[in-house]
Amino acid sequence: MRRGTLLTQVLLVNLLLIAAAVIAASIASNPDSEIRDSASVGLVLGFAVAMTVAVNIWLLARRFEPLERLATEMEEADLSKPPEPPVVTSGPTEVVSIERSFHSMLERLEAERRGAANAALGAQERERERIARDLHDEVNQALTALLLRLEALRRQTDDPEAAAELGEIGSLISRAMRELLDIARGLRPTTLDDLGLKAALATLVEEVEREAGIQAGFEVEGDLDDLSDDLQLVTYRVAQEAVTNVVQHADAEHLRVRLIGSTDAIELRVSDDGSGFAGGRADEKLGIAGMRERALLCGGSLTVESVPGAGTRVTLRARTADVPVMSGVENGKAER
Repeated sequence: MRRGTLLTQVLLVNLLLIAAAVIAASIASNPDSEIRDSASVGLVLGFAVAMTVAVNIWLLARRFEPLERLATEMEEADLSKPPEPPVVTSGPTEVVSIERSFHSMLERLEAERRGAANAALGAQERERERIARDLHDEVNQALTALLLRLEALRRQTDDPEAAAELGEIGSLISRAMRELLDIARGLRPTTLDDLGLKAALATLVEEVEREAGIQAGFEVEGDLDDLSDDLQLVTYRVAQEAVTNVVQHADAEHLRVRLIGSTDAIELRVSDDGSGFAGGRADEKLGIAGMRERALLCGGSLTVESVPGAGTRVTLRARTADVPVMSGVENGKAER
């Protein structure tokens, strides 16, 4: 240990100094006596050594304890968790100064990290909206025009085989258009912009039940009328990622999404009965890290509880007040 090593060094140096001082004092007081035959020298030396050890251990242990506590706090610091109010404990002036500087550094890092995440997620949402709009307004319209041309050709042809082939091509284009619209809704759900969080989550759960064959349920409790646009967007993205993980990795039969609102807080729970995992940060994938980042961005927290073979539950908790605004994100209805 750090303290043990430093304490041992201090004790060793002090013991050598005390022993040298006792022996030198004995020789100076009685130059004609032999040190090895002097019982008094041994008694004095033993008493001095014992007192030195006791005083050093008592004094140094008290002085090193705040420093050791600060070192432990530094080792356990985790910027992926919501910051706790700094508590500066009493101790030596130097240690208190270091502790205050450390907390100040954590606050600066947290502010910089949140600012960087704010800008990154804001840019991500803008890009999602742009791509979704392009898919809807440009690609989908081009496919619609192509589909109309094919239908006109099919009606004009007198060859039944060619008409059947054109009809088959039209069916493929129609399926591609539906898939493009699904992708566009996943990138930027119009339901969230038009009808709000509750309707968007209900639609998300219905799509999962219809397309993935999982028995899914959605429940709402409490007041959800005063949620900011940013908090609704963060909550939806966390739910979307959690539901996607269930579909892709959990091998679950049942999925439950629950949204609980109150006057000053909101809680989202996404649970399943799938395969689960051992838990711990080492087993968490990039998607969970992204959910944690979004939770921190709105001043909330994300917990992931999972047991192998017993499913997983993802819980987002956030306060409705003082939610930071993601820079550059347009909270109005997406243009379609």
